[in-house]
Amino acid sequence: MSGGTDLLVNIKHRLIAPRYVIALRHLPDLKATTAAGNGLRIGAEASLLALESDDRIRRLYPALAHAAHTVSTPQVRAVGTIGGNVCLDVRCNYYNQSHEWRRAIGFCMKKDSPICRVAPGGDRCWAVASADTVPALIALRASATIAGPGGERMVPISNMYQDDGLIPMTLQFGEIVTAVTLPAPGGWSCVYKKFRLRQSFDFPLVGAAVAVERPDGETVTSACITLTAVASFPERATAAENILIGQPLTPETISAAGQSIFKLAKPMDNTAGTIFHRKRMARVLVERALRELAGMMLDSELPPT
Repeated sequence: MSGGTDLLVNIKHRLIAPRYVIALRHLPDLKATTAAGNGLRIGAEASLLALESDDRIRRLYPALAHAAHTVSTPQVRAVGTIGGNVCLDVRCNYYNQSHEWRRAIGFCMKKDSPICRVAPGGDRCWAVASADTVPALIALRASATIAGPGGERMVPISNMYQDDGLIPMTLQFGEIVTAVTLPAPGGWSCVYKKFRLRQSFDFPLVGAAVAVERPDGETVTSACITLTAVASFPERATAAENILIGQPLTPETISAAGQSIFKLAKPMDNTAGTIFHRKRMARVLVERALRELAGMMLDSELPPT
């Protein structure tokens, strides 16, 4: 346990019942943010509030600072950590409820039932990934340092997740995340956009991190678009990325990429909002992010996301 902002709630709801809880929050080596070459190494115990307030992160990786800022409330961000957000369990309307509520519907596949209430005729759990910092970290090409009984290893953040609501992470038994490392931003620019019902506290109904590299200031040579809250893992939109590569960020290119996002996003009926609204907002968020990266909209002109 680091901040415990999600874990302790899940214990109270009897979603998990560990015999022991080991607190890591007082280990100073896991809290520091230090230089790593031309990038940064962020200890897993660094709070989300520290991330959004850190001048180096705000200057070099503003999308990550903004993503951290959008998590929940100031009180939660002061306790919750980057490691905890990276390891956040998937969520579902039928799962993240009290024990009495879940018992009344006969429980669900993720806990105490063989049936997924989202797709009762299916054979898998459709709970959704909802961590705000993860799509930004993937777009920024970040890596995680993982420690366990077998030693220490470093993996790209994107390799930590799989499309499986029951076992969404690839961490092995006994492993923990100890740090997140960000490479030098180089010529990459990144934006994170979030749609939720309320402009504070809520998990994303859709989130999108968009990063592009334009060495000449015009033509996109590399791109990364990652969606959250529309699948059981943070989903890369490679088809939309390929539309951007080799092209300037014109209204036509942005519209084509947005249409590709609309085809890709397949949210299920397991969070607030309607399926079509969330699907449409995935396209809207990516198009807004691309327009911002293209300089077509100033921050002060952007609608809230």
